[in-house]
Amino acid sequence: MRRHIPYLSLLILSLMAALTVQAKAANDSEVWNGLRQTYFDDRPIKDGAGVIGLVTPIRAEDAAIVPITIKDLLPVNSKRRISKIWLVIDNNPVPMSAIFNFTPLAGRADIATRVRVNAYTHMRAIAQTNDGALYMARRYVKASGGCSAPASKDPQAALAHLGEIRLKTYGESARLGKPRQVLLMIHHPNNTGLQMNQLTRLYTPAHFVKHISVNFAGKSVLTANSTFSFSENPSFRFYFQPQEPGQLTARVVDNKNLHFTHSLPVGALSAQLTTR
Repeated sequence: MRRHIPYLSLLILSLMAALTVQAKAANDSEVWNGLRQTYFDDRPIKDGAGVIGLVTPIRAEDAAIVPITIKDLLPVNSKRRISKIWLVIDNNPVPMSAIFNFTPLAGRADIATRVRVNAYTHMRAIAQTNDGALYMARRYVKASGGCSAPASKDPQAALAHLGEIRLKTYGESARLGKPRQVLLMIHHPNNTGLQMNQLTRLYTPAHFVKHISVNFAGKSVLTANSTFSFSENPSFRFYFQPQEPGQLTARVVDNKNLHFTHSLPVGALSAQLTTR
């Protein structure tokens, strides 16, 4: 029996090594390694526990509208805060899906939205804190075909509402100085360029939101540079921390250089719908 112990130990070690290699291959894809070098050089990226979280379904019901939430796990109003977040979807046609920048006026660097997923993939949220350190949260999502999925609505009907924006805030005016949640909804097809018109058999040209900026009382809250990885009619939940009543303004620019804007007075609980 004893003579078999070394062989058993060797087998266990071999299996552990194989699993380690497989895990490393899954976590450090060639796409991610390339993006890491391009955007972060040789800067260390630490585990995001206690700093940033990423919530996704394990298996998405619809690959064209996968709900995700990036969570700021740092204490509110601490000296240390998240100033920037990169969203990476490894196996999407454009893996670097969005870059968010947050000012102290944001209060919390939380973002909830919906994205397209083209193939089974790791999804990553990389946070930079105001001391320059990097942290990553990672999830594996089982979904495919989201970037080529046809639009859910008639294209002509969708264009009739192109650029309509809705802003809604949650919270009482008495809670000025506290982080307040905002919902931003944008009527936009966010076409990927990979979707085929089933009647003409031609591909619909790419037409998507590429930049979003949110200001309050003339001061920046957040900005986002985005790609077609966001779902049709993109929506975002985020926070801002008003110190006094004022105007909350969202500005949107798409890849055809069309500009849309909407302002909402913030004091008491309010909601408003506007066209461009």
